[in-house]
Amino acid sequence: MIRMEQRVCGRTDRQVSAVGLGTWQLGADWGQVAESDAFAVLDAAVESGVTFFDTADVYGDGRSERLIGRYLKDRPDAGVFVATKMGRRADQVAENYVLDNFRAWNDRSRANLGVDTLDLVQLHCPPTAVYSSDEVFDALDTLVAEQRIAAYGVSVETCAEALTALARSGVASVQIILNPFRPKPLEEVLPAAREAGVGIIARVPLASGLLAGKYTRDTVFAADDHRTYNRHGEAFDQGETFSGIDYETGLAAAVEFAGLTPEGATAAQTALRWIIQQPGVTSVIPGARSVEQARANSAAADLAPLPRPTLDVVRELYDRRLRASVHHRW
Repeated sequence: MIRMEQRVCGRTDRQVSAVGLGTWQLGADWGQVAESDAFAVLDAAVESGVTFFDTADVYGDGRSERLIGRYLKDRPDAGVFVATKMGRRADQVAENYVLDNFRAWNDRSRANLGVDTLDLVQLHCPPTAVYSSDEVFDALDTLVAEQRIAAYGVSVETCAEALTALARSGVASVQIILNPFRPKPLEEVLPAAREAGVGIIARVPLASGLLAGKYTRDTVFAADDHRTYNRHGEAFDQGETFSGIDYETGLAAAVEFAGLTPEGATAAQTALRWIIQQPGVTSVIPGARSVEQARANSAAADLAPLPRPTLDVVRELYDRRLRASVHHRW
């Protein structure tokens, strides 16, 4: 296996790879993925040095968790830290975020993953009021005490939610959308996380593929792909799809971004490198639908840091082309 840079995952005693693997797509929420292809992607990631998988109990109604559990049962030597999420199996009201539900959701995830104790459980973009509830975090502490989970974190939609969560002493990590087309977390969230010793898991790193520079106006996504059914926030927060950016505006910006790619790298790797080198980022979690994508994403960790002039151009591109077109809650 290739050795990759490892970073401490916030308030845990575990290290994870700078590039992890997001596994939403393995639940078949981005179009169908055969089991054999899913296992090949997991294997390619591990062989490329990935030691961090991110999943959720609702990805494919548990399919992603089950595939990971089966894979790791056959690869006990892989040393993978698995983060899952909970909360989206119930109506999105704060009243559902209670200990009894947490235990039930945990039982299902533990069975899916085939473990007694979950490495890390994240609240899955809950209602904003949840972050201010002492009872919610007391319940999470109870899960740790019961050894159902080793640690907990949150996955957030907005910077304000992240900052509220960072004030909680038990929060080990914050997962947030961060990429060159959505840089606002750099302003307050990442500095606050560094100060608190909380890990930052960067999701939607390629803006749902926009930053890979391979889409055009004529690209057609499958009907069961969220880039079709949630393009305007019809199913969940619009920021999760194309980072909340108008698709055609994003296409034009992606062409410019691709022009910043260092020799020997791809646009997608350049976007991942941009994220990896932001102070405070623990791991970035691109998804992969193929062995080639998994390997290429992992290789971004080996790229040289982008120089300051490139970073300045990336920010100027966002300010000029994208800031005014964003359609999501910050």
